Amino acid sequence: MTRKTFALIAVASCVWIATSFAATIPAGTTLAVRTLNTIHSNDRVGRTFTAQLDQGVVVNGKVVLQAGTKFHGKIEASQANPRNSQPLTLNLTDVSVNGRTIPIKTVSGFQLENIAKVGRAKARGISVGSFVAPQGTQMQFRLAQPLNV
Repeated sequence: MTRKTFALIAVASCVWIATSFAATIPAGTTLAVRTLNTIHSNDRVGRTFTAQLDQGVVVNGKVVLQAGTKFHGKIEASQANPRNSQPLTLNLTDVSVNGRTIPIKTVSGFQLENIAKVGRAKARGISVGSFVAPQGTQMQFRLAQPLNV
């Protein structure tokens, strides 16, 4: 066998292997994660956080993302600026798969609320004061675009 033939077979085998294990997670898929850090309602917009997948993601009967897969996200809106206080809103930004960081986009963000509402604010459904989402808080995000892993 010549070097040229060997090289061609090697490249073809690598391509076949890579495409055999590749999968696409469709847009709209829900990702259930748990935070690995504490998040405060008054954290600055842009602050990042880490989360891990709570349950595996299955596509066509095959697990394509294992439970425990790491995700990163960022705070999109918060109560950090008292003049422009907004509900704490988070989005996922990337996922780590087999040593690769893959950018992702999630829909609409996940909003956390202060469940300790008091007085008139409770009657009107308004959150009062700052609050903390402790490590381990479960959140759900939906993919805005297909994700190739």
